[in-house]
Formats: sequence, C-alpha cells, structure tokens
Amino acid sequence: MTTDLATRDGARVGSMLRTWRTRRRLSQLDLAALADVSTRHLSFVENGRSRPTADMILRLAGHLDVPLREQDRLLLAGGYAPRFDRQELDPGSTEVVMAGLRDLLDAHLPYPALLLDSWWDVVDANAAAQALMATCDVDLLEPPVNALRLSLHPRGLAPRIRNLDAWAGHLVRQVTSRAQHTHDPRLDQLAAELRDLAPSAAAAALHHGPVLALELETDDGVLRFFTVAAQLETASDSLLEGLHLETFVPADQATRAALQR
Repeated sequence: MTTDLATRDGARVGSMLRTWRTRRRLSQLDLAALADVSTRHLSFVENGRSRPTADMILRLAGHLDVPLREQDRLLLAGGYAPRFDRQELDPGSTEVVMAGLRDLLDAHLPYPALLLDSWWDVVDANAAAQALMATCDVDLLEPPVNALRLSLHPRGLAPRIRNLDAWAGHLVRQVTSRAQHTHDPRLDQLAAELRDLAPSAAAAALHHGPVLALELETDDGVLRFFTVAAQLETASDSLLEGLHLETFVPADQATRAALQR
C-alpha cells in the first residue's frame, strides 16, 4: 500500500514538473544540466518511475523559477509538507517585515505609495495614495481593493486619467506578462477584466519616451507621475513573495510642488 502511494505521488509531481519545464521551454537535457542531475534520472522523475525527494523537487523548481506557492503544491503532490506557507504555521513570523514595508510607505510621503500583493490587491497605502483613491466610487473601495481595477474603472480613476489608453495598455501588458510567467488563473482573469474595462488599450501605441507618466487630473491641476516598483528579493514565505511597493514619483516640477504644499 505504501509503495502504491509513493508511486502515485511520484507520478503526480513528475507530471507537474514536466509541465513547468515545458512552460519554461527547457529540454530535459537543459534542466538536467542546470540542476546537476542525470538526464536519465530526470526522465524517471517526470514519467513517475522515480519518486523525487523533497530536496530534489525544490532544486528542480528553483531552476524552473516556480513561484513559492506553486513549489508548495509540488511538495504536496510529492507527498511532502509545504515549506513556504509560514504565515499559516506562525502568523507572527512576518510582522517585522510588514512593519518595515509600512515604514517605507510613510517614508515616501508626500508622494503616493501602495503596498500590493501578487494580484495588485492593495495591502496598505500611505496617506497620499489614500487621498487619491478617496475620490473613487465607495463601492470600489470595499476590500479587497484592486489597484488596477480602480485605475481603469469608469467609477474609479479612469475619467481623470488624461492618457488613459496609453496607461491602460501599460497595465494590461504588465498583468499579461506576469500571468504568462506564473500561469496564475487569477491573473488571467484580471487581464481579461482590464481589457474589458479599457477595450481601446490594445490599440494604444507603445510609449517611446524615456518614461511613461500617469497624467491625473486633480483639484490641484494635472499631476504627472512615473512609477517605481520594488519587491523582496529574499522572500522565503509565499505570502511575502508577491508583495511589492508601487511608488509614484513626480514626473515634473509642478507635480512635486503641488504635493509638497
């Protein structure tokens, strides 16, 4: 019975690893060389003839750039405990990191900054970002608030974005690219929703200047921002892996002066 279970686990995780290898457009020879294993052993793993150890699963997944959440799924499929969902095991383990990220939000004042998760849902925002979002329809501000949906929704920021087509095209390309890399169905759904909200975005010409700026009409005049995104490079927790700071930097002196007032 134990042998049958191990065989079934090996077949399941082997199939999943083969799928990720195909997605990354690597041959068995390519992956075997990267992971320093024999092609024969990798073939046995993928076809279920050999059940990989947890360390082997993680080694292969690392070279395939598999997101941490998906690495946990691979481990579960192989019959092992997940390694990266530490928030579930120890809810207090990420408190210090989250506090540090919130300090960065406040340090960016008087300019807007958002803390977003893998799907661009707002985890936190500084006072400047909250002030900009407060002008949107209250229904759109019910958690979870998706920053991209809020940007392109007709009851959100969209009516105030002067270069809406160019900005929407940028956002759609961003989500589509991440969806293609992570194969996350939630991101596929988000990309489709954004395309529905801004159907003309697909035809928008690519921006050829040094940086694409968001041009937003406000009571203080037109504010122009470019964005800088930063994420944790050493995250070993699936909750933290997708978190990223989206900071809005003034793209002209008038915007800088308006916000500093």
